[in-house]
Amino acid sequence: MAHHPSAKKRIRQTERRTAVNRNRVSRIRSFVKKVELAIAGGDSTAAAEALKAAEPELMRGAQSGVLHKNTASRKVSRLTARVKEMKPQA
Repeated sequence: MAHHPSAKKRIRQTERRTAVNRNRVSRIRSFVKKVELAIAGGDSTAAAEALKAAEPELMRGAQSGVLHKNTASRKVSRLTARVKEMKPQA
């Protein structure tokens, strides 16, 4: 257990940051899952809408440091390709 005030403060800060980062990652996963479900359901318009919402979330996660920049870009790229290859619903 920490004894110095600065070490105690670091522990408090780390707990707060960890909670924030967990929420960010969870939110990103939720947005990506919505795209995945729309793709699995075969609904191209819903998939496109979900992707439009998921892309900024992924990039925000990369900017805040919970995801690596290339990881976020790769995920966006692969999701976009999968949405693109779906046949548009008439």
